[in-house]
Parts: sequence; structure tokens; C-alpha cells
Amino acid sequence: MIKPDTTSLVDIHSHLVPGVDDGAKSVSAVIAAIDRMTHVGIRRMITTPHIRGSLTLDADRLERRLSDVSDAFATAASAVKERFPEVEYRRGHEILIDVPEVDLSDERIRLAGTSFVLIEWPRLHIPPGTTRVLTRMSEQGYRPIVAHPERYLGMGQRIELAAGWRAAGAYLQVNYGSLDGRYGVEARTTALDLLQAGLVDYFASDHHGQHGMPIYRREAWKLLEERGAGEALDLLCRVNPSRILQDLDPLPVVGISPSTKLFDRLRVMVRRSMRPGEAQRR
Repeated sequence: MIKPDTTSLVDIHSHLVPGVDDGAKSVSAVIAAIDRMTHVGIRRMITTPHIRGSLTLDADRLERRLSDVSDAFATAASAVKERFPEVEYRRGHEILIDVPEVDLSDERIRLAGTSFVLIEWPRLHIPPGTTRVLTRMSEQGYRPIVAHPERYLGMGQRIELAAGWRAAGAYLQVNYGSLDGRYGVEARTTALDLLQAGLVDYFASDHHGQHGMPIYRREAWKLLEERGAGEALDLLCRVNPSRILQDLDPLPVVGISPSTKLFDRLRVMVRRSMRPGEAQRR
């Protein structure tokens, strides 16, 4: 029996259960995606298919949805174990908070059955009352993680709201792809602002199983290391995600200091990655 690898990177946000959402469509796509992830050092992961929070309020519909995901996950897990016996492949959900109150009592929707829940707001917009929603979850004994806060419209002008989420008991997870402009200049700048403020607790791939999707760009990683962020990166990519598997709170991550050189070089990377004309449109 292969022992779990406690030194590898850990990914807590992906869509690698075949055929259940907008992520990987087949077991072969799951295997291809995990192969790419192992090549960048990720060998422990919690995959998180989408689920609507409102569904948790309808017991019958919720059970049908969770049973379908469980069946697909079991099929993929068998294939993953055969192809990658060293990989720890767990399951949770990314919960769309489409109603103010959701029922988080079913451990199948939480991350690897822990008290952590990965949540997102609808349509990449921040609705009113988010801090109250997160406070209620925390008071119920759950630990919410807000997925990709850097991608929400207007988040760059509302960094204090992200701090309020943290004060309410939530944690923040930034996508690797935001560092190199996969989601545009605004998301990249907001991600760096959140990092500078010390508000980020985890990095994750948000991998949807597309062929060729970068997990992270090594140049962006190198630039952060040049800013003395090596310890922070270790916390964001390995230590804190692995603590979820132990149902433990993340360790504090010191803010990454700003640098004109860092921002300028990341800006160049973003513009090089855009299609012709896209940089001008932004």
C-alpha cells in the first residue's frame, strides 16, 4: 500500500468528476487532467463539482444529485487509483450560494467530509449581505472558503469587503490562473492586491479538465519567489490545503510586498497571452 505523499502540492478546487458539470466530460479527460497536475507536483486533490445551494433545501432532489455525483466519482476514483496509485483523489463540492441560507449538514457537499465548504457567489457578482451569510455559516460550525474572490466584478475596489469576509470566519482561495492573466487584467491585479494585504489562504487550480489548461505558469511562480514569497507559496499551495484534509484552520500567510518590477513583468505576461486586439479592448 502506497503511503500518502505529505510533501506534494494540494489542490482543493477542480471540476474533475466526469459528466456532472461543466468540467471533465469523461474518465479519460479526468485522467489527462490529473496527469497534467502531477507533472507540476500536485498529488493530493479535492475535486469540487458545482452544486446549487438551493438544492440543499430539497431533500429528494439533493439526494438524486449527490447520488449521481457519487456514482461518477467512484468510477473516476477507480481509474485514478489504477493509473496514479500515488495520488490522493477526494471529493467535495463548489456550492453556489443562490439563496441566503443553505443546509450544509450533508458531509458529501463539504470538502472531503470536513467542516470546510467551498462556496461561490452567483454569476461572478457580489450580492448584498455576503458577510451575514458567511457569519451564519461560521456560527453553525462550518468553515467557508470563498472561491476565486479576485474574479468577482468590482472586487478590486472592495478589498475591505474581503477583509470583512475573513473577520466573519471565512477564508479566501485564489486561482493560479489569475496570477498570469487567464481571467484578465482586473482579476490578476485584484489577486495581487489580496496577496499584498495578506488576505489569501489558499491557491487552487479550478481545473475544468480542458486539454492544455495551465495549472500555473512557472514564470509567475518565480516572480513571486523573487519577492521573498517562497514561504507564503508553501503555505498557500501545500501546508494550508493539506490542513483542510486534517480539518484544521489554515496558518496565517504574511502579505507579499508590492514591487513595480513584479507588476510590470506580470503585465507583460498578460498582454503576451491575450489574443490580438484583446489588450486594447481591456
